[in-house]
Amino acid sequence: MERLLRLFADVRRGEARVALLLTANVFFLLLAYYLLKVVREPLILAGGGAEVKTYAAAAQALLLIPTVRAYGALSRRFGRVKLVTATTLFFASNLVGFFALGRLHVPLGVPFYLWVGIFNVTAIAQFWSFASDVYDEEAGRRLFPLIGVGSALGAIAGARVAKRLLVVIGPYGLMLLAAAIITAALVFVRSIDGGKRREQPVGSARDGFALLLRDRYLLLVAALTLLLNWVNTMGEYVLDRTLVRVADPAAIGAFKADYFAWVNVIGLVLQLFVVSRVFNRVGVRGALLVLPLVALGGYGTLAFLPVLSLIAVAKVAENSLDYSLQNTARHALFLVTTREEKYQAKAAIDTFVVRIGDVLAAATVFVGTQLHLATAHFVLLNVGLTLVWLGVVLALGRAHHAREAVTA
Repeated sequence: MERLLRLFADVRRGEARVALLLTANVFFLLLAYYLLKVVREPLILAGGGAEVKTYAAAAQALLLIPTVRAYGALSRRFGRVKLVTATTLFFASNLVGFFALGRLHVPLGVPFYLWVGIFNVTAIAQFWSFASDVYDEEAGRRLFPLIGVGSALGAIAGARVAKRLLVVIGPYGLMLLAAAIITAALVFVRSIDGGKRREQPVGSARDGFALLLRDRYLLLVAALTLLLNWVNTMGEYVLDRTLVRVADPAAIGAFKADYFAWVNVIGLVLQLFVVSRVFNRVGVRGALLVLPLVALGGYGTLAFLPVLSLIAVAKVAENSLDYSLQNTARHALFLVTTREEKYQAKAAIDTFVVRIGDVLAAATVFVGTQLHLATAHFVLLNVGLTLVWLGVVLALGRAHHAREAVTA
């Protein structure tokens, strides 16, 4: 098994078991999320339309403030396995509640959309916090690329399973299935030998926001996360705006299906065969430079030739790298942090800061459309944001090197 896994990552003797348990865990989480993602779209669109969906996405950022604080309070009481167990069972019970309300024909569009957004960022952030607590910096740098394969496979499997089962068991049946899947994922968490540290509370008196504001390294990680989501969401807007202008509704559906398929397939190939090799060659800091450089080249080209085919190629390259190399490298940044930072500060960054990036993108689009900006203007704005992003990565690289020296 270890020899087989070495095709994808530098797995050493005795490491296969825990790595595969973590890979299976994140596979189950992404499988459940994509089932719920398919359910939420018809509920929110039928219950309020595209405008309500946009406003609900912004409202998630506000709801994540008390969510992060509540999660911090739990982390101060529980060890890591009990913390994961408590939050997972809480989310599973919520899904049972939504199922019951749906059967009573209670409108669920907006509340379920908000809940799915909170579940996604919280559960995934918690998983990577747990993984970075299981491994030290050296082992995590080698094995995170393998664990990320579970994330990529879970996303692909979830979308396919949801498409087939939606017409069979309906949206509320998918809610119960997702609840069963995330509960089953606890088996993998509890099977990992965490030692005595497992019983120690993982949090501290300071909440995630306080930890974030007091540390330059964490602020740079937050800035990276914010800019990444801002640029990516703006790029999606450029693609959608161009697509609507040149294609009819039927062609839009076919184009999007092909677009998502290419992103998922290339992302999986990169995760399987490229990410670990990039990590081995240039490390986490070098890996963080790849996506902004690719994005800068892509948007720089689009500033002169904003045609649909080139936009699609640029966005496929950007998103496939984001879901594979960038995602793995961003989680690996927490391998050099303290336990309280892994759980509390990471929760604040991967939930609230991520949504703030989406809100800033939405505000930018709103202002730009009010000013009647052309597509090329939005592309140029993304070029400027990407240059700032590159500067943050360089500063973060220096801070990461200092942290790495301390934890070595």
